[in-house]
Amino acid sequence: MTKPSNGREPKRNTKVKKNTAAGDVRIIGGQFKRRIVHFVEADGLRPTPDRLRETLFNWLLADIHGAYVLDSCAGSGVLGFEALSRGAAHSTFIEVNPAQSHMLRQSADQLRLDATTYQVIQGTAEQVLTQNQLVPRHFDLVFIDPPYAQDLWQPILMALITQSLINTDTLIYLEADKELEDQLIQLANTLNKNVTAPHQATLKAVGFDCLKQTKVGQVVAGLYRLSSS
Repeated sequence: MTKPSNGREPKRNTKVKKNTAAGDVRIIGGQFKRRIVHFVEADGLRPTPDRLRETLFNWLLADIHGAYVLDSCAGSGVLGFEALSRGAAHSTFIEVNPAQSHMLRQSADQLRLDATTYQVIQGTAEQVLTQNQLVPRHFDLVFIDPPYAQDLWQPILMALITQSLINTDTLIYLEADKELEDQLIQLANTLNKNVTAPHQATLKAVGFDCLKQTKVGQVVAGLYRLSSS
């Protein structure tokens, strides 16, 4: 992530709007179908729409059972909770907003989740992923759905790769308001030139294969894997 000229990290906007009720979103499939999870009204926090979520989990139908999942910019947590509802073994939720982190724990309690099946960590994903806070040290499925304007999916992907938290079997869901292909190529070139990750010994080069892609309105979403060649 590029730092401003004063050398300081840019501030992340986590301010919660005053005098507004919390929003809610419904889980659409699995054992928690129709159950509600809540989220605070904060700038940039917008759950993945039902239509797009249905498409995503249709893509994942054969891969979700028993998966270790990372919801890297969790927000409402609906992607991670939906994954658990449909048979994932564990979901890790990373959320920068303290109030929303607390609400994620409340949602987990309301769903009566076993404490061994989830983890909520408050912080920025790109920092958390470089620290030893994660219960699983490898993920089968990663959701990267940050506030669109902040382009956080690039540093998050870089952290996942350099920390060897994903490999060529990991499914990566990206959601943004712009086309991703050219930027993924640029990111791969940066990684191949500047980064030596422990698992790169088994990879000739880091690249990204697009498995599925769709567009809903202005939102571009796709399912990717690291390329093995």
